Amino acid sequence: MNIVGITACPTGIAHTYMAAEKLSNTATKLGHNIKIETQGSKIDNILTQEEINNADLIILAIDKDIDLSRFRGMSIKKTSTANAIKDPENLIEDGLNNVDVIYIENDNGDRDSKSKTGIYNHFMNGVNYMLPFVIAGGILIAISFAFGINTSNPDSDSYNRFAAALSKIGGDTAFQLMVPALSAGIASSIAGRAGFAPGLVAGTLATVDGSGFLGGMISGLLAGYVTNALANKVKIPKSISALYHLIIVPLVSILIVGLAMIFLINTPISWLLETLTHWLNSLGQSSGILFGLLIGAMMAADMGGPINKSVSTFSIGLMSAGVTAPIAACMVAGMTPPLGLALATLLFKNKFTIEERASGKSCWVLGASYITEGAIPFAVADPLRVIPSLILGSATAAAISMGAGITSLAPHGGIWIMFIPNVINHLFIYTIAIISGTVVTALSVGLLKKKITIRQEIKSS
Repeated sequence: MNIVGITACPTGIAHTYMAAEKLSNTATKLGHNIKIETQGSKIDNILTQEEINNADLIILAIDKDIDLSRFRGMSIKKTSTANAIKDPENLIEDGLNNVDVIYIENDNGDRDSKSKTGIYNHFMNGVNYMLPFVIAGGILIAISFAFGINTSNPDSDSYNRFAAALSKIGGDTAFQLMVPALSAGIASSIAGRAGFAPGLVAGTLATVDGSGFLGGMISGLLAGYVTNALANKVKIPKSISALYHLIIVPLVSILIVGLAMIFLINTPISWLLETLTHWLNSLGQSSGILFGLLIGAMMAADMGGPINKSVSTFSIGLMSAGVTAPIAACMVAGMTPPLGLALATLLFKNKFTIEERASGKSCWVLGASYITEGAIPFAVADPLRVIPSLILGSATAAAISMGAGITSLAPHGGIWIMFIPNVINHLFIYTIAIISGTVVTALSVGLLKKKITIRQEIKSS
């Protein structure tokens, strides 16, 4: 059979490509021809209309809205990327047998003019807009500190013009655009292109008035729904439609959202954020350990899913308020699952299949790069034993990090940012946290998992 498909997740990173790999490998083993288009950070392996028309099965493993215009008049098998990773064989068989397939009709493929459903998807779209500013800005700030803590300060004796330039680009510019980008991304997800300008203005007001990332999230939703109502719900005569969308929609939506931010939203949210910031900065060692345990458990619970993304986005938002300990805990907790599984495949070879032991090698790089999703194939294969082990290891690592008051000036980068001076304040203890979490994960997996039978070994090979 000829099978084609698309995989796409909200962040466009790990789940997109892991789902494509699982589907491709499984279909090939079953003797089918397959081509999967991946709509990640960029679109690769693009399907032609001829390939779509000649397909016996079309699989859409997607966690976000995509353009469906190419599939009008066709039956498709729609599922999530997680399901494609977990059970690709049954997914393919059900699709070929027309089990739970859906028919695409009356879809004009215009993603920008249609409201996408799901608060999580809206937030993830905002995060996608925000991440380039956060990652690039954070790493540029971190590199500036490599020249010295005060080298970006013109009044300091250690002032360095290049370090100051990096700090201005990363901290004064990229970081300042973080919340506006978040708000604009959320609004665009809800209202399409029309939501971008109101979202950007609302997010900028959140930044200026101190309501930060919480204000950005609320303003994005407000801007999106207000603009969507004006642009896509109000029926306007065709004779004035162009004028209405060009002038009236942005004017009214920006005015409404702007007034709401200034008079209703910014003040209470700013107070809440200040209270939260003060509480986090005042955490003692015992409270820090408890908070670290919570961060670690959430980071490992779904390995890059909604829970993981929620706590990491929350921690990134706190960076704009000067709270940099939670993001350090997030990073160490996110590195631990793949690293622990990689170690487990070496220490307990008889408890992993040949395929899993091969995957374990790549987990060294994925874990070191803070890509928690590298642990997903192992968790899918044995969730009741693997997931608790991952939670235990990540909680250990994050608790050590928070308990020791470790901070990170970079929001991403894994172990690679540890080579930049002054980015991690207690580098030795942070290294101990990574090692401890990795070892706890590996030993827990080795203790809980059962030995692989000869039948399982043959099936794997």
